[in-house]
Amino acid sequence: MTEPPIEPFFSDIDDEEIRRERKKAKDLKNTAWWKNKRSNGICHYCGKKFKVEELTMDHLIPLIRGGKSVKANLVPACKECNFKKKHSLPFEKEFFQ
Repeated sequence: MTEPPIEPFFSDIDDEEIRRERKKAKDLKNTAWWKNKRSNGICHYCGKKFKVEELTMDHLIPLIRGGKSVKANLVPACKECNFKKKHSLPFEKEFFQ
């Protein structure tokens, strides 16, 4: 039995809120918390090891889907995984294809 496709989502998040959350994320990138979080060089999604400077900050729940720039929603991700994930939630099937 095949699973039905995931329906596209429609965001009602305004541009100003996204701008504010991106600013918060940018500010968090300069903190000891973030430097420690990515210090092991491991991508949250694929588990591969990278140079620290090759990891990006990713929102588990994307901003466009209502996610916030809070520590519990931010993870280090390699550029490939971050690009593949885009606006998906980590559990959505299309992210893993």
